[in-house]
Amino acid sequence: MKYGLASGCLWALDTTILAIALSMAPFIDTVEAIAFASIVSAALHDVFCAIWMFFYMALRGRLKDTVAALKTRSGKVVMLGALLGGPIGMSGYVIAINNIGPAYTAMISAFYPAFGALMAMLFLKEKMELKQFIALLVALGGICIMGAITITNDQYGDPVLGLVCALLCVVGWGSEAVICAWGMRDEAVDNETALQIRETTSGLVYLVVVLPIFGAWAFTLGAIPTIGTAVVALSALAGTASYLFYYKGISVIGAAKGMALNITYSAWAVVFGFVLLGTVPGWVEIVCCLLIMGGTILAASDWKELFSRKKNLPKDPHGGLMESEG
Repeated sequence: MKYGLASGCLWALDTTILAIALSMAPFIDTVEAIAFASIVSAALHDVFCAIWMFFYMALRGRLKDTVAALKTRSGKVVMLGALLGGPIGMSGYVIAINNIGPAYTAMISAFYPAFGALMAMLFLKEKMELKQFIALLVALGGICIMGAITITNDQYGDPVLGLVCALLCVVGWGSEAVICAWGMRDEAVDNETALQIRETTSGLVYLVVVLPIFGAWAFTLGAIPTIGTAVVALSALAGTASYLFYYKGISVIGAAKGMALNITYSAWAVVFGFVLLGTVPGWVEIVCCLLIMGGTILAASDWKELFSRKKNLPKDPHGGLMESEG
């Protein structure tokens, strides 16, 4: 569970820092910036994640393990997961934001763990009890309420396109975890090699396919030597750490529970928004955070073990309960 919670916390930090970057030049003020900021920042983010992972694996002397993993069938499956989670899922996410706004996009995209849990039960034979699934829905309800209170009357683009792309995001992110979990069942593909394959594949596809399709290469080249892009690189560092914990969580507790814990980023984002941006949450946001944290923990936990832990602790010589190890 600790890996999933850490992934959510660090993803919230990533999101907060990325929001700061998008409020800086060259991602603001001009018509071109408004048109390209979302897709270019997403591309730069995944490219920097790939770079950070390269340095991480190089320092650990594990680059050869990734090369070996790429030659396996499981490694190629992880590449497919990368395409679904990165260019497809993330591009759907940013296009949805541009067409239906961030609030509606967040509300819809937050349902990717529910879709992923269903996929995990069907294809990975993972078990999730009804009460755990209900707890997940409670957490998703908290996210929806939090998104609903931020909805404005601002005009965006094509609502149909926005809805389709938001659903594409749900399918992409939910499928990524399930496919990568399947790939990591191979001993040759552990969570770290899987993540390097994922980030490298995603970054290359953004550079070679996505940016040319959107005609955003010129803007990207102009954006690279700026402070704003340096802040994107910093956010990607937090994102890389988040993904390391996320993939570790998936390999340890399964795709469904790993995804459930990962969406705690919605609650952690409120905390980082207060600490880094000075945004004071209202009582509704605080209640929603409690629903999200409580719901996700219950969704990913064995309830009997969680609520009867003290009963299983050994007694000390004085009749009290001893603390368990770890």
